[in-house]
Amino acid sequence: MNLIESFLSALQSIRSNKMRSFLTMLGIIIGISSVIAIVSIGQGGKQAIMGEFDDLGTNVINVNLKSMNNDIDDRDYLTLKDAELIKAKIPEVTTVVPAAGYMGQIKTEKESKFSEIDCITHEFNKLMKTEMLAGRFLNERDVMSAKNVIVIDEITAKKLFKSPEKAIGQKVKVTIDNNNSNLTVIGVSEAQGGSMATMFGDNYPGFGYIPITISERVMPGVKITFFSVLLDNMDNSKEVATRIVHLLEQTHRNEGKYAAEEGFKQLDMLNNVINIFTMVIGAIAGISLVVGGIGVMNIMLVSVTERTREIGIRKALGARNRDIMLQFLTESIILCLIGGTIGMTLGISLGFIAGKMINIPLGVSPFVIFIAFAFSSAVGIFFGLYPANKAAKLDPIEALRYE
Repeated sequence: MNLIESFLSALQSIRSNKMRSFLTMLGIIIGISSVIAIVSIGQGGKQAIMGEFDDLGTNVINVNLKSMNNDIDDRDYLTLKDAELIKAKIPEVTTVVPAAGYMGQIKTEKESKFSEIDCITHEFNKLMKTEMLAGRFLNERDVMSAKNVIVIDEITAKKLFKSPEKAIGQKVKVTIDNNNSNLTVIGVSEAQGGSMATMFGDNYPGFGYIPITISERVMPGVKITFFSVLLDNMDNSKEVATRIVHLLEQTHRNEGKYAAEEGFKQLDMLNNVINIFTMVIGAIAGISLVVGGIGVMNIMLVSVTERTREIGIRKALGARNRDIMLQFLTESIILCLIGGTIGMTLGISLGFIAGKMINIPLGVSPFVIFIAFAFSSAVGIFFGLYPANKAAKLDPIEALRYE
């Protein structure tokens, strides 16, 4: 019996026992669909998270205080003069973006939104490209003249004023601890959290951007602890980072208080964590494939018992052991491949539905589909080998006597 005859015989056997064949494939279907759905959601989630960093500048060194414990004195905190000095003294630096922030409330007479208030300069847009939905972003005049203005995000605008357009020109009260400041809304930006913010809606904190020159009025006692330093290129970023730290230590007359490192090297770590998490969850789901494979083996053993006389007749007519083995092994592989195909389709569909529900893109790579089919075939071969071998070794005389 050649391969084509084995294939046709296997299909005939599967068709003649439809319900049993489906139940046999069910474990494979569940296993493959679970793995593909979980991996797809994991890849989609990774794309969504990495997408949030796409608009950030990449040639960045982050400078910050090493410790916020009692060993930090007032003279150690970063200042706007430090930002100007770094830009003036280090040629590779194109922009220095100082920042300070605190959590507080942005209020109107009727509504209130828990928000992060960030004190920044007009050059913040060079670091993070902020898309404006209405009005404008902070400009140099706002910062230099210390205007009482604020840019809020879309979530805050909708909560306080129902729409971004209605927010422009309105007065809001920013409350941080017991300090209140009246500011004018000049712009509304897209939600900083992107798809994540959209998914959590009003439960996601809002954002407000104010000139760093009014930080003492809005949030007394809050100091600058962080600079983002943009370079023209990252060729000698480590050397530049060392020079920045040395310059700050000379200016503030201290040692060991500052750290400077490449801004986005932690993305590789985040990427690895997501990949490991997806692989672990996928492997747990893959356990059902083993269970499905055991089900295939059990049913094939039953099939061997039921078809003992058929095997005896075929052997009496000249079928060799390898012909019998090939017939049952082919049937096992076909069952697993059909189950794998159904499971793949179901897994992609589940991943797509889940992605729509949590607002992340579907990420299905051809490699995952290839692995699913390869694993289905491997399960069919591994768990079909024993029943096929048992069928091939049946004595034809005993098989013909079997009732």
